Amino acid sequence: MRSSQLPIEAKQLTKRYGAQRGVTGLTFSVEPGEVFGFLGPNGAGKTTTIRQLLGLIRPTSGSVHVFGYDCWSESKQTKASIGYLPGDIHLYENLTGQEFLAFFAAFRSAAVEERRVAELAQRLEIDLRRKIKHLSKGNRQKIGIIQALMHGAPLLILDEPSSGLDPLKQVDFIELLREEKERGTTILLSSHALVEVERIADRVAIVREGELVAVEQMSAIRRLQERRLALRLREPAPALPERVRALDGVSVVSVDPSGLNVELAVRGAVQPLLRLLAELPVDDFTFGPADLESVFLHYYGAAPDAAPEPALKGAVV
Repeated sequence: MRSSQLPIEAKQLTKRYGAQRGVTGLTFSVEPGEVFGFLGPNGAGKTTTIRQLLGLIRPTSGSVHVFGYDCWSESKQTKASIGYLPGDIHLYENLTGQEFLAFFAAFRSAAVEERRVAELAQRLEIDLRRKIKHLSKGNRQKIGIIQALMHGAPLLILDEPSSGLDPLKQVDFIELLREEKERGTTILLSSHALVEVERIADRVAIVREGELVAVEQMSAIRRLQERRLALRLREPAPALPERVRALDGVSVVSVDPSGLNVELAVRGAVQPLLRLLAELPVDDFTFGPADLESVFLHYYGAAPDAAPEPALKGAVV
């Protein structure tokens, strides 16, 4: 490892498959010890980017480096620094979990401690003595997680890592990632589970049709998050839409024909809205939590050539 170099650095990274676009002009870097969320639906370019990071496919143009090593021409060095969990993991079904992990450990130049494997298995509650073909999808995913973490790589690349895990194990998995981060491990987390990314990520990249549309601090993304407020009124409030429009960051999503059920979209500070609600004949309300999905859907709901909203101008892309 070239210690002075960034864990990941991509410059104008482009991959094309003939006339078909993979990714175009991706420029971003990941800092040491950072958890970097990498978001986008199927076909956005996430897997193509990850495969270039792993040295599995060659960029058409541009470059990507891991700890200063070129991921294509120096792939042996980059692979030694990476713990990888693919999004669609395939295991050797006639092996036990223990045999599978020992097989993969043999490929590592650094020794894998049996104690570390046992610790991870205990945390994830998986019996490694059973044959893989008898395991559920969730337990197979646990073996994949252990395989990625067991050798203490300084960089983890995790593609849909909590797929198949039950909610309690998802919480345990996030705690494992926090512990890795505390040890100084850098993590690239590619996921459709937006709540999962929100809990752990320092920064988030959003990929659309092979291009980066935003790379932002998680704190800045949270300021753009939208919450939905569902109101049930005792009697109609005819002036409500006009009064709502006067508030920054609040808009009317829908009003039913009776005028008694209203849905609002809320961004930013809620104090002005709360003062308004105190003056209305509110019978009941539901205020959902903010989540990253509202920001994500903003980009995928806009026209392909639409510019990002001003709030994201200045993002590092």
